[in-house]
Amino acid sequence: MFSNQLCLLCNKEMRQELSWKSVFLKVNEKAVCDTCNDKFEIITGDRCRICSRNLAESQDSLCYDCIRWERDSMWSGCLSSNHSLFIYNDFIKEIIAKYKYRGDYAIAGAFAPYLMQQLAKMDFDYLIPIPLSDERLRERGFNQAKGLAEMAGYSCEEYLKRTHSEKQSKKTRDERINLAQVFQVLSDKEILGKHFLLIDDIYTTGSTLRQAARVLRLEGAYDVKSITLVR
Repeated sequence: MFSNQLCLLCNKEMRQELSWKSVFLKVNEKAVCDTCNDKFEIITGDRCRICSRNLAESQDSLCYDCIRWERDSMWSGCLSSNHSLFIYNDFIKEIIAKYKYRGDYAIAGAFAPYLMQQLAKMDFDYLIPIPLSDERLRERGFNQAKGLAEMAGYSCEEYLKRTHSEKQSKKTRDERINLAQVFQVLSDKEILGKHFLLIDDIYTTGSTLRQAARVLRLEGAYDVKSITLVR
């Protein structure tokens, strides 16, 4: 028995065989066509133990950016590690733009199998989406980081609040790195001694994730890691 459905990314029809799982549990086993799926560049090989950047043969376990971060006493140790799934190529750049800025929430389903597989390997007490400011949330209609987690079958905890600032995409690299603190920990939250996993769509300079990690660590978090779609 076969079914026909449209690829989430290119809207082309896909013909696939139905399994007992898809019939009885009403689960679509395949949301993206092979052509689109092949355009995802999965990060493989040696990577920086903190940020997931591919390492050159001449580098040790840390990339040059993370070495600079770790030399700064303010940021050293704040973010234990980040695991990114894909390289930020032109294809995924367009897909994320449709997801974030054009309100196509369903696109998160294209990444769900990859996130489910990786999240199942990671130990944490709480999964926290990087929050949007109230203004940005009204503008976009949903939090893209939370959407990614939910599409992968994971619930998120709201631990952080974000003050409004200019879009990250409009900032230079130096402006992102030297960004003023924009996160606050919400009151009455269990933090002391807990392991947290932050989730976001893109790792660029690491400034946003380190800021969020730092406020949690200052409140007593034992460990803060992160997972992102791309870097």
